[in-house]
Amino acid sequence: MQTLTIISHTEHYKLPNGAIVGLGSTVTELNHLLSIFDKIYHVAMLHTIGAPANALPYVSERIELIPIKAVGGQKLVDKFSVISQAPKVLNVVRKALKRSDYFQFRAPTGIGVYVIPYLMFFSSKKGWFKYAGNWNQNNAPFAYRFQKWLLKNQKRYVTINGLWTDQPKQCLTFENPCLSTNDIEEGNLIIKDKNISNNGINFCFVGRLEEEKGIGLLIDAFKNLSKNEMSKVGDVHIVGDGISINKYKAKVNESQLNFQFHGFLSREAVHNIYIKSHVIVLPSASEGFPKVIAEALNFGCLPIVSNVSGISNYVKDGKNGFLLDTISVEGIDVKLQIVLNLSLEDYTKMLNFRRDSIEKFTFNYYNKRVINELIGR
Repeated sequence: MQTLTIISHTEHYKLPNGAIVGLGSTVTELNHLLSIFDKIYHVAMLHTIGAPANALPYVSERIELIPIKAVGGQKLVDKFSVISQAPKVLNVVRKALKRSDYFQFRAPTGIGVYVIPYLMFFSSKKGWFKYAGNWNQNNAPFAYRFQKWLLKNQKRYVTINGLWTDQPKQCLTFENPCLSTNDIEEGNLIIKDKNISNNGINFCFVGRLEEEKGIGLLIDAFKNLSKNEMSKVGDVHIVGDGISINKYKAKVNESQLNFQFHGFLSREAVHNIYIKSHVIVLPSASEGFPKVIAEALNFGCLPIVSNVSGISNYVKDGKNGFLLDTISVEGIDVKLQIVLNLSLEDYTKMLNFRRDSIEKFTFNYYNKRVINELIGR
């Protein structure tokens, strides 16, 4: 019996009926890992607030949440809570590891500043680290830089986004899994009939509604288009939430464009947004490789995305999407104008560029690599 302990900051919530749900993208990934492991313990944070619409339950009792207190945040007191909880967190991790054959620690996260050293120096358990952020981030927070330094100077495998010239030998380039075989089949059918409609080109944004993710720049870029360019825009779907959502809604009040704020949506509902959209715009200053890019591409949604981290390994400017070398209103506008003037022939050609490479983002492909390159070595 193969048992895995995953340690992460993944948000979990308790529903009124007592059921536990967690961040949909991570929960879905863990559900698929059941084809490799007989039992998965997930040491992760349990929040006391209501669950958002994108939270999902685990599909089997073979995945067990081992809750730890939700800690972290932007305020000094929030950062202190990360350290103050260290003894309790490490005790929970120690007990979970005793019951496991392997571990996966998902970095970077606040608790990583002490959990990674604990795993390095006080645990002989087999396992690997998953660094989901931007491996080559400039001006990263100190805690992230410290965790990266630790991971570069230890011997266990680390899965990272992107392929880098100075990549240590234990750091393996891994795609973030986010698609099932059924998703691929559905996407292949959809793009056969997808075109730039007479009703305009539909756009979408999926992510947290905060300045760091570029939502403000996106709105300003659309408002900066000429009347002729605006006439070619259909709907602009905004998927996600944040404490400043009302500010962004106010920004679009006087716009001639049809901005639609959806809040958090279920995985299936987000896929439907991709299906009805032609382009996804993600002008974030720092990313690893967002799963939403692969999901959007699969359903025929061309990405306009920041040229950061390993994104350019998969999105080729002018081939299957557009890269933002300058993250600004003007930089976004340049790419929007190109998209708004695409011919149907060029759009279809871009949708089909290296279509088979999306297979690398399937759960099946990821699981095979876990077996062959991580736990099989």
